[in-house]
This record gives sequence, C-alpha cells and structure tokens, in this order.
Amino acid sequence: MNVDNAKSQMRKGMLEYCIMLLLRDQTCYVSDIIQQLKEAELIVMEGTLYPLLTRLKNDGLLSYEWKESTQGPPRKYYMLTNQGQIVLLQLDEAWGEIENTVKLLRVKKIENN
Repeated sequence: MNVDNAKSQMRKGMLEYCIMLLLRDQTCYVSDIIQQLKEAELIVMEGTLYPLLTRLKNDGLLSYEWKESTQGPPRKYYMLTNQGQIVLLQLDEAWGEIENTVKLLRVKKIENN
C-alpha cells in the first residue's frame, strides 16, 4: 500500500468539508483560506483550491463578493450560502458518524492486542 497516496486521498475527501468549516462564520479571500488550512496542517495549493471553490459555488453552496483592497485590485471573498449552511450541518453529522466508526475500530484493535 502506498501510504502517501492513501493520505492524499483522505485529504481530498475532506477538503470541501474543511473549506466549508472555515467559511461557516466568516468571509475569506483565497489566500486567507490557504493560510488557515496550512495552520491546520492541511497544505493546499491555489491550483487545487480555485476549481473546488468554483464547484462549490456552482452547486449553490458558496457565493462571493468583491471587496476593495488596500494592496491592488478588488478581491473576491467567499462565504457560505444558506444552502451551504444546511449542507455543512449534514456534513457535520456525517463526519461524526465516520469519526465514531474509526474510533470504534481503533479501540477494538487495541483491545484485541
């Protein structure tokens, strides 16, 4: 098994959820999203992030607004839509179920050793 590939697939699978968590209570510029993900030890490149943001926007989960910048042209700030808030609640539930399953399996392995 290629562990690095497995880790990469796990990260990809939760990236949309993590972005939505970041946008839950605030609007963010792309570089802010990248920085916050980096601080959470989830490294994402702009080339990966932009298509994902576009897909979430096209799905009606995100919207954006242009804000003036003190350093250069206006910037696009992303936020969750009402539909995005609903989907985030559903993803929170799904994450809790996944987390519980993994915990149960890890504890079972420890008890069997």
